[in-house]
Amino acid sequence: MTISEVISEIEQRIPLQQAEDFDNVGLLCGIPSRNVSGILVCHDALENVVDEAIQKNCNLIVCFHPIIFSGMKSLTGKNYVERAVLKAIENKIAIYAIHTAFDNDFFGVNRGICNALGLKDQQILQPKKNNLKQLTVFVPKDYSEQVKESLFAAGAGNIGFYDECSFTLNGNGTFRPIEGSKPFSGEQNVRENADEDMISVIFEAYKQGRIIAAMKSAHPYEEVAYQIYSLDNENQYSGLGMYGELEEAMEEKDFLRMVKEKFNLEVIKHSSFNDKKIKRVGVLGGSGASGIKAALSKKCDAYLTGDIKYHDYFLGESKMLICDIGHYESEQFVTQQLFEILSQKFSTFAISKSIEKTNPVNYFI
Repeated sequence: MTISEVISEIEQRIPLQQAEDFDNVGLLCGIPSRNVSGILVCHDALENVVDEAIQKNCNLIVCFHPIIFSGMKSLTGKNYVERAVLKAIENKIAIYAIHTAFDNDFFGVNRGICNALGLKDQQILQPKKNNLKQLTVFVPKDYSEQVKESLFAAGAGNIGFYDECSFTLNGNGTFRPIEGSKPFSGEQNVRENADEDMISVIFEAYKQGRIIAAMKSAHPYEEVAYQIYSLDNENQYSGLGMYGELEEAMEEKDFLRMVKEKFNLEVIKHSSFNDKKIKRVGVLGGSGASGIKAALSKKCDAYLTGDIKYHDYFLGESKMLICDIGHYESEQFVTQQLFEILSQKFSTFAISKSIEKTNPVNYFI
């Protein structure tokens, strides 16, 4: 199996179109047509991780954070990024990054945090907007099922934990073939009345090209009548952060002790205690100060993330306990999550989890 084939399989499960616009996800270096000898899964593709890939005969590194982000104009080995990338290229190792595509995935980074905390009724904290569209197409009744099957196969009609969702309305359509046409039914210059179904499906915007191609391929008409609408609906199954409920409400200090134990933490930075029990908890892996207001609007009692600055702690308005558990610490389950996803998809070559430590932050206690 080639690198490009492996990537195609990964992106069926974790579409890169879910990533934030600023992000540098995808294949960062490597030749797509090269066969895969093994995959090494890691958090950061640093030089010591590339050394590990060499030792384990893995020529594809699947990492969470992109080692190449922005501003790289040369490769001379002058810093840790360039040294890692140069070593990968010299040893014919490809590097593929998933980052915010997995942050925005319903079963991604934040799902791992919620599961570690034992949260129930998990929901997206900041749903993505403006990435849903609706297709309406008019089809001869006898071809309605054929077109629907083709649309479903292309990914239309997927809504949360349901697929093959559509709505069909029957009616009468008219058309008149004119000179130059090759009509499916009827004759030129004569108005035709047709028994037609109007099929409506919802889809994620990035699927539009293949859905339209599938529709036209299955449709019998020479000219297909269809409309596409952009929806204002939020996508409740894609976005940054999650929130959910603890089985039982906890005192603030007991909650922090539980978090320290579950995440194997030496320290937690947090805002002032509010003398209220913790039941609803919001989370956002990585640098998550941007989610504080969203967590507050969802009436979360506590919010877990990383990289909180001094003034961010005031944003809880004495209503929510804000906890900085560390950037890496909040994302610590990612490697295992990606390893499990890849292990389920591929069985013809070795998949390994990196044993190298990439967290640069340490604590002197």
